[in-house]
Amino acid sequence: MQYHGGGPSMLLVAVLLTAAAVSGLLVALATAVYVRRRQRSYLLIVLAFTALFARAIVALLAASNTIPTAFHHVLEHGLDVVMACLVVAAVYYARTVERANTQ
Repeated sequence: MQYHGGGPSMLLVAVLLTAAAVSGLLVALATAVYVRRRQRSYLLIVLAFTALFARAIVALLAASNTIPTAFHHVLEHGLDVVMACLVVAAVYYARTVERANTQ
């Protein structure tokens, strides 16, 4: 796979397109669950999956040379932090705040 030295390989593009499609599907499914449940922890999961989807889009933009490689690394690692924080917040919120509200 050539990426940093030249153009992206077809395998890399296929993997990135698959990642974007799967993460987009996860966003849609999580949104449907959130609409049904209306709990903040589910909204946080929707946002985490949206960050995952954005990460795949950033990688595709970098592979097509739409955004510079250095900027793409900053964006991707920033989205990693956002995803991790959102998942931790969702678990914390579900385990403490939502549980306290039901008691």
